[in-house]
Amino acid sequence: MSDRTELQKAVQEFVDAGFAGVQMRVHDEKGAWVGSAGVARLGEDAEPPTDGRFWVGSTTKTFTATLTLLLAAEGAVDLDDHVADRLPGFGIDGRITVRMLLQHTSGLYNYTGEPAPDGTFVPGIDATGKAWAENRFRSYAPEELVRFALDKPARFEPGTDQSYSNTNYTLAALLIERITGGSYAGEMRRRILEPLGLADTAVPGDSPDLPGPHAHGYYRYQDAGEWKVVDVSRQNLSLLLGAGDMFSTTRDLRTFFSALLGGRLLPDPLLAEMLTPHGPLGYGLGLFVQDLGPGGGTIVHHNGGAPGGYGALMIATPDGGRTLTAGLTTGDSATDPAQTFPKALAALIGNVFGGGPAAG
Repeated sequence: MSDRTELQKAVQEFVDAGFAGVQMRVHDEKGAWVGSAGVARLGEDAEPPTDGRFWVGSTTKTFTATLTLLLAAEGAVDLDDHVADRLPGFGIDGRITVRMLLQHTSGLYNYTGEPAPDGTFVPGIDATGKAWAENRFRSYAPEELVRFALDKPARFEPGTDQSYSNTNYTLAALLIERITGGSYAGEMRRRILEPLGLADTAVPGDSPDLPGPHAHGYYRYQDAGEWKVVDVSRQNLSLLLGAGDMFSTTRDLRTFFSALLGGRLLPDPLLAEMLTPHGPLGYGLGLFVQDLGPGGGTIVHHNGGAPGGYGALMIATPDGGRTLTAGLTTGDSATDPAQTFPKALAALIGNVFGGGPAAG
């Protein structure tokens, strides 16, 4: 394993920017590098374990898209099938296709909230602030999430624009269950996790437990004008079925991403569709595709954040030859990581891929 001082410095920059801890894994032409910075638990000195599990948030969407495309490869579903035909009873707009779900072009309201016309964020279900912190063990049925979203006006006519929406991927998870007759978690395990040997990755359902080893994540929120900090290592992510409910490790994310991009999971035509950017987001089918500009080339990625305490990075060259995976935790810093994250990420990507920041 190579000694990469520039990578250790880049990891430390996340801690300097207000994160509690970071664990990271890089595989490139120089070999493999694994490191960490910060602390695994506030008030203690131990660094985050480099083999630790963490909630991966929206990185889950790449797994869900891959599982849907595996069913398409088997002929069990077509990307241009209408979702309403497959999932009757919800009153879904009959024009919305499976492709639109995976591409975020359905126009469906995002059940975790949407920006208002003036740019301010309007919350949906209890996924932020005091409301989430105090209700983070609540169990949600996916049908409840979908109906919540469908009760709100669509953002645009299906296929005419693009807007990131967790609703799309919860519907994809329900579609997987309807097609296979099995549970989303069970199909994920049978078709992706077990074949790839991803023993430290799971869809936990409504279990709030994050198995060890793991770094602790914290959530800072306001309550009656006072700031509070709570350990949110345990949280029920049934509120993000198919969209952000998995946990994993840097090793497992790397194994999955390199297998996917290396063509070991999907037929070439479907992988090519997955990697074809669309719309203002530059989003394919479960992946962002980004041109880093001069000296950087192209990267594909899907980073993620759990509602509180945890974040994930999953970034690679389109062929999977160079990969970066990481788990991040937030602590009690008064600095908002959302404000400092882009600069730290840009520096990290510059070190590994030679370019600018990745969204996701």
